[in-house]
Amino acid sequence: MSVFSNPEWIKQYDYPFDTINRVPKSVFDEINVRLDNLISATNPLVSVIVTAYNEEINILRMISTLSCLHTKIPFEIIAINNNSTDRTQETLDNLHIKQFFQPIQGCGPARQLGHEMAAGKYILLADADCLYPPDWLNEMIKELQQPGVVCIYGRYSFIGSPEIPRWRLLVHETLKDIIAEIRHYKRPYLNAYGISMGYLRDLGLKAGYIDNDTRGDDGRLCFDLMQYGRIIQVKSRSARVWTGPRTLLRDGTLWQSLKVRISKEFRRGFSYLTPHPAHDTKNSKN
Repeated sequence: MSVFSNPEWIKQYDYPFDTINRVPKSVFDEINVRLDNLISATNPLVSVIVTAYNEEINILRMISTLSCLHTKIPFEIIAINNNSTDRTQETLDNLHIKQFFQPIQGCGPARQLGHEMAAGKYILLADADCLYPPDWLNEMIKELQQPGVVCIYGRYSFIGSPEIPRWRLLVHETLKDIIAEIRHYKRPYLNAYGISMGYLRDLGLKAGYIDNDTRGDDGRLCFDLMQYGRIIQVKSRSARVWTGPRTLLRDGTLWQSLKVRISKEFRRGFSYLTPHPAHDTKNSKN
């Protein structure tokens, strides 16, 4: 794990564009050449589903990382424009991937449409504002193909910047990973985020996503999948996804975010030692 700097491989995706109209055609051409040589047009084993709401530049970076995956596993990419009001659709129109539009707001409805339209036996979820390392797909599918495994989830790191250095973000990551270990014992679904998650498509269709704009659609699906088999945490560093710290900054500064999270986890700590009773994930409150 990088302590004082971001990994070298993410630097090539630091595009200096703030709107899609400033992206040269050559950037799309380079990505599409890689996609054409990598994506399986027929009989994909894996379907990577990406949902996007107002991510016209972020999803360009993200798809570019997927176009550089080191894998021989046949896969497809399915992007769902979840009612974006910016130029996300224009970005998708210029990329050689499958795409659909979901007017019902929410990750649940968007991902539901994605896995209904998927052709792969296995589903991998990805977020539009993340960067995926070259071995991500290989490492995830290696775990998902184990006997009895029905759902997997991976870990993620935060991208540092001159304003927020990597070492400060590493403090959050370390605590996050420790809590994930505790949660996984009885409540693994609390660690299952769409940023890096996978499952068997047939069982995912059977369980289904929530059909409204409620947080936690990914964890709710994972909870429902637990009745069918094992949930695995993918700890491989080469599968670790990288993302910006904007979720941390919702609580203010990094220090404020840390205090909020420590307080929240302290209150919930003992609950992680017991399994959550069966309940209606489609209608329950968070």
